[in-house]
Amino acid sequence: MQRPENTAARPTPAAPTPAPQAPAAHALAPDPRTPAVALDASAGEVLAPYLHARAGDFLRGLRRHQEAGSDGRSAEEAARALRSAARRVSATLYTFRPLLDAAWADQVRGELGWLSATLAAEHSCAARLTRLLDALHRLSGTRVPPPRGDTGTLAVGAARAGALLDRQLTLTRTRAHSAALQALGSARFHAVADAVALLAGEVPLGAAASARAAEVLVPAALDAEDRLQRAVAALPLARAAHPYNAEALGQESEGQDGPWHQVRLLLRLHRYAREVLDHRPGEPERPERTAAAGVALDRHRDAAGAASAAAAAARTPKIAPATAYALGVLHADQRHEVEAARFTFQRVWQPGAVTTAPAATPAAS
Repeated sequence: MQRPENTAARPTPAAPTPAPQAPAAHALAPDPRTPAVALDASAGEVLAPYLHARAGDFLRGLRRHQEAGSDGRSAEEAARALRSAARRVSATLYTFRPLLDAAWADQVRGELGWLSATLAAEHSCAARLTRLLDALHRLSGTRVPPPRGDTGTLAVGAARAGALLDRQLTLTRTRAHSAALQALGSARFHAVADAVALLAGEVPLGAAASARAAEVLVPAALDAEDRLQRAVAALPLARAAHPYNAEALGQESEGQDGPWHQVRLLLRLHRYAREVLDHRPGEPERPERTAAAGVALDRHRDAAGAASAAAAAARTPKIAPATAYALGVLHADQRHEVEAARFTFQRVWQPGAVTTAPAATPAAS
C-alpha cells in the first residue's frame, strides 16, 4: 500500500545523505531496513512472532516476580517487566484488532489493562512522594523534615507539608500494594496469565491476517500515527512554545492535562506499532524525536500528578497556614514543571517553530 502524496518518508540513518524531515510529515513510513520478505509475507506471519515474543516477556517477568519473594527491589523490577510486556501486548491487540479474533482481543486487552494499572499504582505513589519531597527540599533550601531549630516560615511549612504528604501517599501506596498482592493471587489474574501463556504459542488470527503484511499491517500502523498527529494538532502548541508561561497556574492549563495525557497514550500506541513493523523491540526509538517526545510527556504526567496531590493535601481540613502556604508553593512549582514539559515537547515536535511571538492559531505537528 502506497502512502498519501502529502507525506514524506523518514530519513534513514544508514543513508549517506538523508532527506530532511518535515515536521508535519508522517514519521512512520515503511522502514527500508525491514526485510522485504517481512512485508511480502502474510500479516499473520509478521504479527504472530511479535506477540509470541511479548507473551514470553510477560511470562518471564511473572516468574521473576514469583522468585523475588520478599526482595522488594527485585519484585519491583519484575513488576516493571510485567507491566511493559502487558502494555505491548495490549497495544498490539488494539492497533491490529482487525487482524485478530475481535472478541478474544477485546477480552485479553481489557484484562491486561486492569493488571497493568493495578501493578503500576504502588510505583506511582512512591515516585510521586519522592518527587514532592525533593521539590520541597529544593524550594525550602533545607531537608524535609528540617533540622531542629530551623524556624524559617517556608522551611517549617515544608516540614509539615512533607509530613502530611508522606502520611497520605504512604497510606495510598500501602493500599495499592495490598491491592496488587490480592490481584496477583486472584482467579482473575490466573485467567490472564493462562491467556498470555496460550498467546505465547498460538495467536487467534482472523481472516484478514492472511493478506500481505504490506497491505494490512502498514495501514493499521499508519492509522495509529494519524490518530497521534490529529491529537497533537489539537494541542495549544503555540502557547507551549513559550518558556515560563504565565498561564501555568491558571485553570485553563490544568484543564488541558487530559488532552496531553491522551497524546502520551497515542504516542505509545504509535511506538509499539512501529516495533511490530521493525521487529526490533528494545532498541532506541526511531526517529529520535519520538523517544524525546515520550520522555517529555512522561515528565508532564508526573508533574501534573504531583501538582494534583499537592492541591489535594492543601484541601485537608484544619491544616496550619504555614503548611497551606508551602503546599501552595509546591503546587505552583509542579504546574511550572508541567509547562516546562510542554515547552520541551513542542521544541522536540516542532524544532523549527518560532518562539519569539505567539502564533495566531495553535500549530499542528
